[in-house]
Amino acid sequence: MSAAADQANFPTMIIPRGTEIRVNTHGQLSIKTPGNLVIQNSGIYSEIESTNGSIRIEENVTVEAVSIRAGQACFIQGTLTAWRVHAKRIALEDRARAFIMLQESEHLELAKTARLVGNFSNEKELFFMMGKFSSQLKELPGSVDMGGTQPGLVRDPDRPTTMKIPAMTMPSTVNADEEQLRQAQLLLEREVARADFTGPGSDAIRELLFGLREKNLQRVSLIWRDAFAEVRTRSAGLQQAYEHLEQAFK
Repeated sequence: MSAAADQANFPTMIIPRGTEIRVNTHGQLSIKTPGNLVIQNSGIYSEIESTNGSIRIEENVTVEAVSIRAGQACFIQGTLTAWRVHAKRIALEDRARAFIMLQESEHLELAKTARLVGNFSNEKELFFMMGKFSSQLKELPGSVDMGGTQPGLVRDPDRPTTMKIPAMTMPSTVNADEEQLRQAQLLLEREVARADFTGPGSDAIRELLFGLREKNLQRVSLIWRDAFAEVRTRSAGLQQAYEHLEQAFK
C-alpha cells in the first residue's frame, strides 16, 4: 500500500487559529476554540468552550465535562454529563441524554425522545434543594450506574473524527493547600460579618464560605471563581481571599 493511500484512511484534524488546548493540574483536558466545535469521540474534559460558535455532541458519543460554554448553541445528540452548560440555546435532539446540574440558556429545546436531568439555574437553587433532602442524600450509595457505558469507552473506528482526544479519568478527590484555605476562610468570615456586606455577589460569597466551613473541597473548587465573579467591586479583604484560594487550588 502506498504512503498516500495509507494516509487517506485516516481523518484530518484541523486546529483553527486561536484554539487553546491545555491540561490542568488534575490532568483534565480543556479546549477553547473561536468557532464551531463538533465532538465525535467520547471523553472526559475540564472545560469545553466555543467563544463565538456552537458546540455539537454527536450521536453515540458520551462526554463528561465540568463546564461547557458556547457563544451560540449547544446541540446534544449523544450523552452529556456536566456541572454547568452556558449557551444562548441548548437543544437535545432525538434520543439525547443530558445530566446538567446548572444550565444557563435563553432557550431550551427538548425532542420528545430526549431526556434532561438536573436543570438548576444557579448554585443557590441547587444547594437549597440539596439542603432540603440532606438526609436522603446521605442514604445514597457511593456510586450509581446511570445505565450506560462509562464515558470515554465508546469507540467507533470507522467514524471520521474532527477532534479525537484520549479520555482521561476524573479525579475523585480535590487537593488543596489547607493553610491557604484557612486564611481565605478567616478573611471571608470578616467580610460577611460586616453590616454593609450586601448587594450583588453577597449570597454567592456566603455559599462559598459555607463550603469552606464544611471543608467541602469539591464544592469549593467548583464555585469559588463564579462566586467572586458575581461581586462587582472587591474590597481589600475579598481580594486577599481570592488570592489565597487561587494559591490553594493552583
